[in-house]
Amino acid sequence: MVKSLIPLRIAGVGYSLPETVITNDDLTKLYDTSDEWIYTRTGIKERRVVSGEQNAIDLGFEASKNALAKAKIDPSEIDLIIAASSAPPDLYPAIACHIQARLGIKTQIPAFDITAACTGLIYGLSIAKAYIASGMYKNILIVATDNNSRLVNWEDRSTSILFGDGAGAMVVTASDDGVDDVIAIDIKSDGHIGDLIELSFDGKNCPLVEQYEPKPTGIRMNGKGVYAFVAKILPHYVENLITSAGMKAEEIDYLIPHQANIRIIQAVQERLGYSDDKVVTNIKYYGNTSAASIPLALAESVEKGKVKLGSTAVLCGFGAGMTWGGAIVRLREGIC
Repeated sequence: MVKSLIPLRIAGVGYSLPETVITNDDLTKLYDTSDEWIYTRTGIKERRVVSGEQNAIDLGFEASKNALAKAKIDPSEIDLIIAASSAPPDLYPAIACHIQARLGIKTQIPAFDITAACTGLIYGLSIAKAYIASGMYKNILIVATDNNSRLVNWEDRSTSILFGDGAGAMVVTASDDGVDDVIAIDIKSDGHIGDLIELSFDGKNCPLVEQYEPKPTGIRMNGKGVYAFVAKILPHYVENLITSAGMKAEEIDYLIPHQANIRIIQAVQERLGYSDDKVVTNIKYYGNTSAASIPLALAESVEKGKVKLGSTAVLCGFGAGMTWGGAIVRLREGIC
């Protein structure tokens, strides 16, 4: 007899942001630019950045506490932590292990990081869904957190203006009513175009062997190439995701996309024929927060009443790799 798959419930979402705000006008102190130049090209007016010793672990911990509180789940009940980040302060220990310790979880649960850049939340949700469906784990904490402000080259106007820091977290559990909150989910990648966005972690060869030429520091991005790729792929991709789920665009209440560029968001919006009130955007105030972008937009929009619960939403993102993915989810009462 084939064992039936266990459905997943989104139990709680939370987010965290640094206090420091950097406006477009502030950036004029660094290079020749203007608020108008940045805003018309990106849709960004300001972004939050870490300061002093604050980092992605701190942001992820705060977002996790908020998500657990919304889910009404004690940290001791979590039996797996997945952290998604493209800008961890350390390669190891993993952010997930740091958060396990900070939450005071004494049990020796698995905790690991994934790197899917700005698509990290969707990748993490896909992994969590499979684990819950199999019955291997019951309560999973997904944390998406980044501090790209530490990794950009602040002399590179074309890239540094885009990024901000932040974190989002989601608690997912085995559903006890037979309803799966993930209606459909899909993740993809194409490593052949991975050079569109790159970040090198350089070291040095052993002094007894031939040395190599160090790569440039900071995030390197072919902005025009990324825009061309995403504008071509994403609108059709989201449309096909909805169709493959046996749904129509008008049956979706909200589109909650990765906040990378307002023009890309508008391209998907136009493809689906959605009005502005169905599309969640916060890029104007936070910029591109990478892996944190989607859960931050989700949690904040629910908290502020812009997204009504008892609804359905499409979460979609893309990022370095290149990676992309989407999920159609149910947003039940009580998640935020």
